[in-house]
Amino acid sequence: MRNDDAGKAILVTGASSGIGALSVRALALAGHAVYAGIRQTATRNATAVADLARYGTDHQVEVQAVELDVTSEDSADAAVDRILAERGRLDVVVHNAGHMVLGAAEAFTAEQLADLYDVNVLGTQRVNRAALPKLREQGSGLLVWIGSSSTRGGCPPFLAPYFAAKAAMDALAVSYAAEVLPFGIDTAIVVPGAFTTGTNHFTNAGAPADVDRAEIYDQRHRHLTDNLGECLAALIPPDADVTEVAEAVVHLVATPHGTRPLRTHVDPSRDGSEVVCAVADRVRADFFRRLGLDSLLTAGSSL
Repeated sequence: MRNDDAGKAILVTGASSGIGALSVRALALAGHAVYAGIRQTATRNATAVADLARYGTDHQVEVQAVELDVTSEDSADAAVDRILAERGRLDVVVHNAGHMVLGAAEAFTAEQLADLYDVNVLGTQRVNRAALPKLREQGSGLLVWIGSSSTRGGCPPFLAPYFAAKAAMDALAVSYAAEVLPFGIDTAIVVPGAFTTGTNHFTNAGAPADVDRAEIYDQRHRHLTDNLGECLAALIPPDADVTEVAEAVVHLVATPHGTRPLRTHVDPSRDGSEVVCAVADRVRADFFRRLGLDSLLTAGSSL
C-alpha cells in the first residue's frame, strides 16, 4: 500500500524552533497534517505552542503541537499513540530534535556527552520504536533524518560532542535505510550546512561543565571560539536562507517512494560534505551489490 499523495500525517521532532518549526510550517502549507513534537508544551515552550496554533488558524492549515520529549520512551509512545488515535495512520517521521554544545572537547564531562547522545541519537531510536510498528503494518512510510554536514565535511573544532552525536545518528540512519526498505519504508537524510541565522543552535549552545579545563583551553583559543560563529557566517552567501532546509523536507515528502535520494545537501558554505558523501555512499552501494544485497538499495542509494 502506498500513500505518495498530498495529505500525509507527519510527526516532526524538536519542533519548537529553528529547522523543526520551519519544517512543520512548510509541510502544513503543502497540505499535510503535521504534528509538531515539542517538550514541556504547557510551561517552557507554551509560547511556541501558542504561536503554532495561531499560525494554523491564520493560514487555515492542519498543524498542532504534541507533547514529545525524545529522551523519554513513554513520551515517544504517547505522542505516536495520539497521532494514530486522531489520524489512524502515520506516514512520515522527521527526526530533527537535537542540541549543540560549544567548547573544548576535554572540558566536557562524559556525562555531558552521554546526555547529548541521548537527545541526538537515542531520541531517534525511541521515536522509531514507537512509530515503525505502524509504518510496517501500513507497508509504507518515510523516515527523514536531519543530519549535519559536519559528519563528512570540513568540520571546525570546539564542537566535538555535537559532531560525534550527529555522526552516530548518520550511521544509524544508513543502517535503518536498508533494514526498513523491504517494508515499504523509505529513508532520506537531509544534510544542512552551518546556518548561523534562522536557528538557535549557537545562541542556545551548551558549555563545558569542567570550567577549570575550559579556561585552560580558552587561554589559548578564546579568540577563535569567540569568533567561530562569525567565521562560519563569512563563508555563507548573504542570500542563504535556512528555510531551504524545510523546503528540502517538503520536496522529499512529495517525492515518490523508491526514487528519493538517500542524502539531500543544503550547504551554502560548501564545506565538502557533498563530495565525500557521494564517494562514501557509492562505495556502500557497491559493497551491497558484492554481498548480493541489491534488494536493499533504492535508485537514490548512491546519489
